Amino acid sequence: MARKFFVGGNWKCNGTTEEVKKIVSTLNDAQVPSSDVVEVVVSPPFVFLPLVKSTLRPDFHVAAQNCWVKKGGAFTGEVSAEMLVNLDIPWVILGHSERRSLLNESNEFVGDKVAYALSRGLKVIACVGETLEQREAGSTVEVVAAQTKAIAACVSNWADVVLAYEPVWAIGTGKVASPAQAQEVHYELRKWLQENTSPEVAATTRIIYGGSVNGANCKELAAKPDVDGFLVGWGFSKAGVH
Repeated sequence: MARKFFVGGNWKCNGTTEEVKKIVSTLNDAQVPSSDVVEVVVSPPFVFLPLVKSTLRPDFHVAAQNCWVKKGGAFTGEVSAEMLVNLDIPWVILGHSERRSLLNESNEFVGDKVAYALSRGLKVIACVGETLEQREAGSTVEVVAAQTKAIAACVSNWADVVLAYEPVWAIGTGKVASPAQAQEVHYELRKWLQENTSPEVAATTRIIYGGSVNGANCKELAAKPDVDGFLVGWGFSKAGVH
């Protein structure tokens, strides 16, 4: 079964109301293949979720950039999965490298977050990726396998999970993994899924790439057999959709 191509836009901690309105207008006017060919999901900051949800074209979907690991309560500053469901937000990004590194989110914590979000009915973009030091040490596959293992330990149904490989050294740096480098890691991730979950999960789970993707390199990356889409940072929105 062919895997539907997936394009996610992570706006990170950026934007004003006016900028967000302009981006949504650009997206609404974009010429994009039908939703049975390409799935498009945009992820604005929490404060803009209702605005984007209410004004974005209906064939595009909205994701939050994070959610809490359990039900809401005395967790100041957090947003619960239940709140996202209440706002009719279908997707959430979890385990992004910025949260892993800046906020010390462990592999196990990310796995628990993924499990809880799925249990509340959200779909999850689960992120994995290595640092430059880890790549140069030759431990890329070991690192992303450990990150994926912690997620897989908490997931019984992969139908609502997209795996995003984002080499940390290529995020926002202008550096990009070559198509061959991206394909190599995506292949190893799919191989890991086949050996540790099931052949069906490996064949159907979408593995997308993030890390300085742009209009100049996206076609060659997309042509690789195990690259099923992209998770693109704020710059994609500022430049428009290609």
